[in-house]
Amino acid sequence: MFSHVFSNNKQHERTSEHKMRKFIASVIVLVMLLAVVGCTQNNAGYGEYNYPVNSITMIVPYGAGGTTDLVGRQLAAALSTELGVSIVVENQPGASGSIGCQAALDADADGSTILFTADSLGTQRVMGLSELSYDDYSPILVTANDIKVIVVPSNSPYATIYDLLADIKNNPNKIQMAYTGPGGSGHVQALVMNEFGYEPALTAYTSGSDCIVAVMGNQVAFTNSNYSTVASYIESGDLKLLAVCATERMAQHPDIPALSEVLPDSRALLSIPYTPLSLVVPKDVPAEVQESLRKACAEAVKNTDFVSFMDNNSIEKLYEKYTTVAEMESFFKQWESTVSWLLHDAGATTYSPSDFGIERPKG
Repeated sequence: MFSHVFSNNKQHERTSEHKMRKFIASVIVLVMLLAVVGCTQNNAGYGEYNYPVNSITMIVPYGAGGTTDLVGRQLAAALSTELGVSIVVENQPGASGSIGCQAALDADADGSTILFTADSLGTQRVMGLSELSYDDYSPILVTANDIKVIVVPSNSPYATIYDLLADIKNNPNKIQMAYTGPGGSGHVQALVMNEFGYEPALTAYTSGSDCIVAVMGNQVAFTNSNYSTVASYIESGDLKLLAVCATERMAQHPDIPALSEVLPDSRALLSIPYTPLSLVVPKDVPAEVQESLRKACAEAVKNTDFVSFMDNNSIEKLYEKYTTVAEMESFFKQWESTVSWLLHDAGATTYSPSDFGIERPKG
């Protein structure tokens, strides 16, 4: 009898132990499933690819401190927060942006390398710098237009834009202007000045920040820089603001004239966004990854720090104007046509835009 009871008790213990093991195993499986789901939610919400898995490299094809670098880093920070992975900004300057653009094209086409580029991608072919164009990439976010301004050193003899223009008119090809190289926004702006009879002497530097150093060091007389890169120097008094290269004055500097006020009949030329900054990827990056990036960018531009940076530096939010892939591609095409033919008509290009099927703008 005793042995029978003992045997029943042992059987009961084994049954209970078995049930406990099954329960613990079920809990472990559940925890693992929740962890997987949690990781997927933290790292995705952006498509079946669970993109991105690892860190991302953002190539900026210009030197540190210029407008493309500054805006690119702000976007990278906001996008990193949205995607939940680190985004490393890598400056690869040289040849008016063509070196960095090529590096992005040569990288693995999996979305782990993205390109934040300025306007020169639309002029590299006609300038003979590379065979690249916007056609080699898919647009993710047409991001910003950082307005151009004309600045001189604090000890400059030019008190107004009228003083500077008068000296340029009286001394053609003598008054030195810093710019970032052939085909860039500074070059195009100089050509706009040429259209109205003003011919500064152009001195090329690697980046916008180098141009600023050259101006403050009195190596050149002036530069037409992007506002975001010179705002702090204007505020500190190291640089003097003479004009805004646009059709409207800036809210931060209402007493400074827009260049359209100074150059009669220049509104059409000055209304172009000369420094469109865009996030793109090579065309062979999977469509699902491209769409994941676009969705993430749509949320990233709402980041409060990013919005404050854009507003505080009077940077035009092009992403509010061009929201679809078709609209972004149309913008690239129109911009490339307008600027390429402006450069060509001024005799500044190596090849005709027609060599690449770029039609002359209408009107």
